[in-house]
Amino acid sequence: MKSKYLCLSLGTIAITTLILVTSCKKVNDATTIGGDLIPAVDNISTFDTTLEVEAYNGLFSLTAPDYDSIKARKSDTHFLGNITNDPLFGTSTGTVFTQLKPSSFRFSFAFSKPDSLIAFDSVVLVLKYVNTFGDTTIPQSVNVYEVDQASDFRWDSSYLIRQNNITYSNLLGSGTYTPKDLDDSIHLFKDSASHQLRIKLDDAFGQRLLAYDSLTAGKNAYATDSIFNTFFKGFAIVPGGTGNALIGIDLLSSKLSVYYKYNHGKTDTTVTDFVFTTGSASSNYIQRDYSASQLFAYQGVTTPQDFAFIQAQPGTFAKIKIPGLGSLSNRIVHRAELIVKQVFTDPLDAIFTPPQYLYLDAYDSTKSFYKAIPYDMSVPDPNSGSIIGANPGFGFGGKNALDGANTVKEWKFNISRYVQNIVMGKVAVYPLRIYAPYISLNTFDLGGADYFYASYVNPVSTAGRVKVYGGDATGTNPNRMRLRIIYSKI
Repeated sequence: MKSKYLCLSLGTIAITTLILVTSCKKVNDATTIGGDLIPAVDNISTFDTTLEVEAYNGLFSLTAPDYDSIKARKSDTHFLGNITNDPLFGTSTGTVFTQLKPSSFRFSFAFSKPDSLIAFDSVVLVLKYVNTFGDTTIPQSVNVYEVDQASDFRWDSSYLIRQNNITYSNLLGSGTYTPKDLDDSIHLFKDSASHQLRIKLDDAFGQRLLAYDSLTAGKNAYATDSIFNTFFKGFAIVPGGTGNALIGIDLLSSKLSVYYKYNHGKTDTTVTDFVFTTGSASSNYIQRDYSASQLFAYQGVTTPQDFAFIQAQPGTFAKIKIPGLGSLSNRIVHRAELIVKQVFTDPLDAIFTPPQYLYLDAYDSTKSFYKAIPYDMSVPDPNSGSIIGANPGFGFGGKNALDGANTVKEWKFNISRYVQNIVMGKVAVYPLRIYAPYISLNTFDLGGADYFYASYVNPVSTAGRVKVYGGDATGTNPNRMRLRIIYSKI
């Protein structure tokens, strides 16, 4: 088997899909399709049938076949905080590790002589806030530790989101914040900004950084990047036990601000910022605990479930089987869509919102890997980075629908080409998987060889979860997950 990894963005595909879908006119009360593509259902020449599905819940892990190997890139949003009250999906904890350094080496503070430093003022860790997933009104606590020198925390390595081997000790500072307040502007010395989480660190740590200056103490800590790492390995930013949200952090726009006074003919107060550089390491560790959740009762069972639980990576998925698909006779398939609808069961569903995109792929048990939906998610173009032949209306983003009095999301995955080739006997019936990947890793058949391609699906990891209806063997639940097919006889 050949393998090739190409990072593709589905954002452009999804936007194009939504434009195509929303520009279509309504043909009948349950299907929105292009009138120039299929005729209306008349039960004379065009027919409508529904196949029941079976839904099973699963957890991603570090073992095959549901291997979750995503790693946080330096430019990715890193999530910090605690979700302690999500009845559907349990708890989540986000810990951030980062290095902040002088922008260049050899480095020296503004004072040029040891006796020109008058006084240290303060040192503040400034994290650039991006967004909140969860309840913005509940206060959170956070502790900042020093990464242990023995830890393998390197700028040229990336780290799994669901696993952590980085150790830390030496508490440097603590703070509290309320997510909704992080949007507020602040006006400080030489700093006017918004969207910042500011954590004041112990004065002893700031004085230690000043003492490292090779011009004042002869320690030579700022001579090179590698030497500085031997004096200070980095920060571990660890949430406390409070809160019900994860906040997104942009490390590239974060900094460590050291405030001090020095004399250069006159007394002056200044600030020096350590920043995230190309030589900085980072990691984001996301812990999930489902033991006290509703999901726990539905996960890992071998009987079909009436509800499915989908949480953004590192999280959960739903495996879908369609027993009647393999026995369909040959026909002209005008439209085949897998319909998936959100369940609104708790007021917290308005706070813990669905992922931006859901994704559908297929499991090939003969090769023990997941593949893109044959014919509907065709091959990536390695030159342009786009997916050739992606079926309009594939379903990535979903649309608003009603579930009683609640507005919910509904996804309709257009797998018409795949179903057409099944009834023609050209492709096998595969179990399907619905999930909310940050990065999906699928195989594509290129000239008879299997190639692996990594596709960026959602804009971030971690944020987003949704409970959806599963199958219903009786076929009586109008909201159930199902495959609807519009076809003509041959």
